[in-house]
Amino acid sequence: MPLDLLSGGDLRPLGRLVQSSNNAVLMEVGSGADRVLAIHKPIAFERPLWDYPDGHLAHRERAAYLISEAGDFATVPPTVLRDGPWGPGSLQLWIGDPAEEVDLAVTVCAPGEAPEGWLVVLTAEDEDGEEVVLAHSSDSGVRTAAVLDAVLNNSDRKGGHLAVVADGVRGFDHGVSLGVEPKLRTVLWGWTDEPLIEADLDRVRHTLAALDDDGPLRADLADLLTAAEIDALRRRCRRLLSVGRHPRPAPDWPAIPWPAM
Repeated sequence: MPLDLLSGGDLRPLGRLVQSSNNAVLMEVGSGADRVLAIHKPIAFERPLWDYPDGHLAHRERAAYLISEAGDFATVPPTVLRDGPWGPGSLQLWIGDPAEEVDLAVTVCAPGEAPEGWLVVLTAEDEDGEEVVLAHSSDSGVRTAAVLDAVLNNSDRKGGHLAVVADGVRGFDHGVSLGVEPKLRTVLWGWTDEPLIEADLDRVRHTLAALDDDGPLRADLADLLTAAEIDALRRRCRRLLSVGRHPRPAPDWPAIPWPAM
C-alpha cells in the first residue's frame, strides 16, 4: 500500500525542486524493489501567507487528500505527514516518471489549436502580443477535479497542477486551500453554471456525511484545520448540493491564478 510505504519507508533525498516556492524535495521512499518517489514539503520551508495565518500548508495538503478520499473524488495522490531530514512536513506520492513530461489536462495554445472537445476558458496575449487561449480537457475526471476544487476552496489550481495518468486525473499542490473566506481561483471554469452531474453530487454528499459531528473525516481534520475552516467546508458542500451547479467566478476575487500554468 502506498500509504504504508510513505508512512514507514526509508527516506532518501534526491534533490530540491528548484521551481517550488516552498523548497519541496524529491524523495525516494523505501528500499530494494519496494520503492516509490514522493514529494516532501517541510513545514520549516513554508513562507508565511497573510490569508492563511493558521496552521501549516503541509496540514492542508494532508487534509485535501483525506477529503478527496472521503468523497471518492480520487484526485489527490496519497499524502501523509512525515518527519524528514528538514523536520515534519507533508509527503505525497509522486505520480509519473520525473524524467518524462507529464500529460496535462490544461493547455495554452493558439486559437483553434486546442484539442478537439476541450473547453476554452479565456483568450489572452502572450509575451509577444500574439493571441492565445487557455483551454482544459472536458474529461469527466477533470470535471470531478473542478468540483473538488470548489469543495476545497482551492485558490491555486494552476494548469500545471493537474495531470492525466493511466487510471484517471491527479491534482497537486493544495496547500493554499480550505480557507474560510470564498477565494476559488482556478483554470477549470469550462463548466461555469452548468448542472453538476449526479456522480459528482454523490461525491459531495459522501463528503458532507463524513463531516458529521461524529463522522470519521471531521475527527481527522480536527488535527489539521481550525474549527472555523471545517465549518466553512461543510457550508461549501451544502451550498453545492443546494445550488446543484458548478460555481461562477467571484467578482471581488481574481478568478485565474498567476501564472496560469
